[in-house]
Amino acid sequence: MKFRSIKGTYDVLPNVSNKWKNVESHIHQHLSRSGYSEIRTPIFENTDLFKRSVGEDSDVVSKEMYSWIDQGGTDLTLKPEYTASVVRSYIQNNLNSISPISKLYYIGDLFRRERPQKGRYRQFRQFGIEAIGSKYPEQDAEIISIAYNILAELGIQDITLNLNSIGSSETRKKYRQVLIEFLKPNYDQLTESSKNRLNSNPLRILDTKNKSEIELLKKAPMITEYLSNDDEIHFNEVQQYLNDLNIPFTLDTNLVRGLDYYTRTTFEIVSSKLGAQDALCGGGRYDNLVESLGGKPTPSVGFATGFERILLAMDDENELVEKNIKKIYFIGLGNEVKSTMMKILGEIRNAGYYIEFDPLRRSIKSQLRESNKLGASITIILGEKEMEEQCVQIKDLSSGNQQSAPFDSIIPYLKSVK
Repeated sequence: MKFRSIKGTYDVLPNVSNKWKNVESHIHQHLSRSGYSEIRTPIFENTDLFKRSVGEDSDVVSKEMYSWIDQGGTDLTLKPEYTASVVRSYIQNNLNSISPISKLYYIGDLFRRERPQKGRYRQFRQFGIEAIGSKYPEQDAEIISIAYNILAELGIQDITLNLNSIGSSETRKKYRQVLIEFLKPNYDQLTESSKNRLNSNPLRILDTKNKSEIELLKKAPMITEYLSNDDEIHFNEVQQYLNDLNIPFTLDTNLVRGLDYYTRTTFEIVSSKLGAQDALCGGGRYDNLVESLGGKPTPSVGFATGFERILLAMDDENELVEKNIKKIYFIGLGNEVKSTMMKILGEIRNAGYYIEFDPLRRSIKSQLRESNKLGASITIILGEKEMEEQCVQIKDLSSGNQQSAPFDSIIPYLKSVK
């Protein structure tokens, strides 16, 4: 008898594994210079963790999980997604006591019993990041820009960022009823899966790939019409900061993402090189998940993307070149400087430098303390006075020297610092 790999799995052979290692190395370095630290969680978890986080009526939980009862009678599941495990670890290990914000990333294998197809397998490798602790829109923008820039640096062409806001939990409840009322008279036009979701999770119908349903939903009320004032302010600021970071995006009011825990910002990055199944990366904000898993109310945002999808979309001839890395902390003083700060931060990070900022809008004293804690060698300060003079203050913490640098001279100055 000849044994073969299980359906939906495959072997990474030597001629491909080097490319995997190069991609992983690039991801590690990019996320490290963005101030994110790696977390590794067990390959299996308690089944109830995913039922509570992803949703019992989701396809992932109801159809796709590899679950079993072990010898001790515990219901276990191979991880079908990472966020729930990271949040479980965050709560269990009291990471909030170490820092008010946890910036984490992961690379590892996941398992779903999906229908195997090109770039989609039952065992698949994924990387992603989670920023736990900040409710502010600049954190959303940073997360999205990291996803976009990693994919662009890997040489992936023709990528499009689709962006939406699904509002707070209250907004979703209100819109849920509106959507049900719209779809009920059109019940016969729905697919069987959409009919099943109509009362349990109608927002998932917006994710449909069925052409006739897509046409029907063009006439449906848009969720953005039901956003609260706070939701609108948050979403507008996310868009402003993405513009400041030079990240192009397209608004997609039907984008709700496949998992139940999302709130407010949702996004997806697609590539035309992948055909009909064009999704490369997806994520968003999930402000209620930590609390729902037993922690304190904690705002969070993150994304995930699959390695197999990345490798399909990458140009074969692309070579990864890592850039010089320096450790910098950016202090922005006052809301009026945030837009300029995000723009400069993006330029510095894209030039290859490790740079962090404070997404919690703390005092200058707290930010300086955080800079020291992180071991930054350079601090950049932007306040009202600097905005008026179109410059920043750059302090070399190793020598104690501080000087003013015009906005267009920041990177040349950083290059001159040994």
